[in-house]
Amino acid sequence: MSKEVNITLTKDEAWVLFELTRRFSDNDKLNIEDQAEERVIWNLCCILEKALYQDSDLGYKEFISKCKDRLRDEEQ
Repeated sequence: MSKEVNITLTKDEAWVLFELTRRFSDNDKLNIEDQAEERVIWNLCCILEKALYQDSDLGYKEFISKCKDRLRDEEQ
């Protein structure tokens, strides 16, 4: 089974999401500055909800915790 999820965004969605994440990268604050940014987050959530499934018998909170653990940077 693939460990990748492919999603499709419109170019407008991609650019607005890029700008939102770029600002977050610059100042570590996730602020919605325009309703279009709110819309792109909602759209992304819907896209991900359709694309994902929980392939585990774990409860949802434990499943998400395991996903987070695998994504964190290793401690040095």
